[in-house]
Amino acid sequence: MDAGAARSMWLRFEADIIHWRGPSPFFFVAAPEPVAAEIRAIARGISYGWGMAPVVAKVGEVVFTTSLFPKDGTYLLPLKAAVRRQARITAGDRICVALTVEANRP
Repeated sequence: MDAGAARSMWLRFEADIIHWRGPSPFFFVAAPEPVAAEIRAIARGISYGWGMAPVVAKVGEVVFTTSLFPKDGTYLLPLKAAVRRQARITAGDRICVALTVEANRP
């Protein structure tokens, strides 16, 4: 696939929520390898820096915009407190994520 030609991509996957307890604790969902590979295929053409990939995500009925973080060969979807509260999810929960990876927004 030509990374420059890709404008957006729709993906869906299930994964567990992880709580990263680093210097800035946060909650994430890691994209499974097949999904990460698809994102990687267009990432160069859509990233606005540091490999970040802009997305519109849907968890349950909650739709939000954010960016995927590249980490250890995959991409992490950050889950803000407001999203977790609305979707009634927390660390350890297995959730379904729908993503539109977008090239048109920084």
